[in-house]
Amino acid sequence: MTHGATEALSIKPIDARFVMRLFVVFLALAILSLGVFVAGKFYGHAIALGGHTEDTTVREIVIGNNVLHIPASMIRFENQRRGGVQARVDLYLHWPEMTGYSREKENDFNNLNGTRNIVFLSFEDRVMSRDMSGRVDPIYSEVTVKPGIPGPAGLTFFGFGENSGYLDELLATAPRSGDTPYAARCLAGEAAARSLAPCERDIHVGDHLSLTYRFSREFLEDWRRLDAAVMALADSMLQHAQ
Repeated sequence: MTHGATEALSIKPIDARFVMRLFVVFLALAILSLGVFVAGKFYGHAIALGGHTEDTTVREIVIGNNVLHIPASMIRFENQRRGGVQARVDLYLHWPEMTGYSREKENDFNNLNGTRNIVFLSFEDRVMSRDMSGRVDPIYSEVTVKPGIPGPAGLTFFGFGENSGYLDELLATAPRSGDTPYAARCLAGEAAARSLAPCERDIHVGDHLSLTYRFSREFLEDWRRLDAAVMALADSMLQHAQ
């Protein structure tokens, strides 16, 4: 037998089990790569949303004796986007459409373009017997500085006294025929410049429920339409007994 033939006979065949193990390793790596790709796309989208959601599925939320139906895209915080009993729910809406988050409006929701087109709302149990309009005569009129300063759309701005507890705030009021005055409190000075929504107003809705909404001071020029839109939205969300 020649030397070459001897070498040929000495080469052992590849172990079938080794081939199988090699195949399994490559298969596992392929599956892992696919998983990383899919997860990257999913979580990349989630990171891009920044906690927002475009999901318009309606959540049934119960606060006290009130049942509210709210699209998930309107609910500001992820941990509140669930049905069931909650102490409070916070919303954010694009003005003037009064719609929830969408990718089309993401710059406004993320405050990337300097505009302040978002209205923030909060539903929770009442802690005061009167809403903000009802507090004008018995409370605010006693702690504001007179005379006031004329504002837009029939409003008058009043500053608060030093011991009022509302320092660095302004009260904006306007008479309403056959009703309590419109009222909103707004931050003043540097605090107002830093805030996305320096003005706030609370109203009573539903069964012992308070709705507070915060907004840009520029919206006071259209306060009647804004107030009507907020009340209409609340009425549409509250499920009334048949």
